[in-house]
Amino acid sequence: MGKPLKFFLGPCVLESLELVEQTAAAIKDLAQRWQGKAVVTYKGSFDKANRTSLNSFRGPGLEQGLAWLKHVKEKFNLPVMTDFHTAEQAAPAAEVCDVIQVPAFLCRQTDLIIAGAQAAGQKHRVLNIKKGQFISPMEVAPIVKKAASILPREQIMITERGSSFGYQNLVVDMSSFALIQQNKVAAIFDATHSVQMPGGLGNATAGKRELMPYLAKAAVAAGADGVFMEVHPCPEKALSDATTCWPLDQVAQLGDKLLQIFAIL
Repeated sequence: MGKPLKFFLGPCVLESLELVEQTAAAIKDLAQRWQGKAVVTYKGSFDKANRTSLNSFRGPGLEQGLAWLKHVKEKFNLPVMTDFHTAEQAAPAAEVCDVIQVPAFLCRQTDLIIAGAQAAGQKHRVLNIKKGQFISPMEVAPIVKKAASILPREQIMITERGSSFGYQNLVVDMSSFALIQQNKVAAIFDATHSVQMPGGLGNATAGKRELMPYLAKAAVAAGADGVFMEVHPCPEKALSDATTCWPLDQVAQLGDKLLQIFAIL
């Protein structure tokens, strides 16, 4: 049997301790449901630094957010992931999180990648770099080389989240997973942000949530090593990415289908 499918599940932003506990409990159940078939990591952002509107909710901040993620690790025995936006945030994020993530808009920032790789190496963590929607899969190679100058490639992941195609539309090239894997790193599919319509609501990002299952199934069939998916108990009330969060009570059904496809491969 090959490696299990990776799932990265959780709210876009850490809204409250109540939401963190509710989603973590459900994701813990999923980890037990898929035991032996999948590795499930809880994800959540302590800060959303690239919101469309100046007045949009950004999160609890570094200190409080990491405290909540540490709580998830200790109470629910789940690995956790978060993103960081400055080089200075890499080390404290790696102190708590099993996976630290470079956001897509910052994927070419050398100082950020080096800081993330150093922090991940010191704490034996994984560095996930979101592929920017403004670069091709082939342009991932130099990004990987930056991280791999410090970190073993088995501790590096690249996440595909679609490429800009005209205004307010993203397209996923399903050959990108094979192209990314040529760099000897894991290729993850971001089912949430790939269905975004950036700026589509004028003061907020729009999205096509209903297309997520189709793209996720296609990505797993195309050879993706894992699926990143933001989930929420009431997506329309989510404080970030409300148009693209997947309903928490429908994650098991979709995940089961993805694992069926993965098992065939």
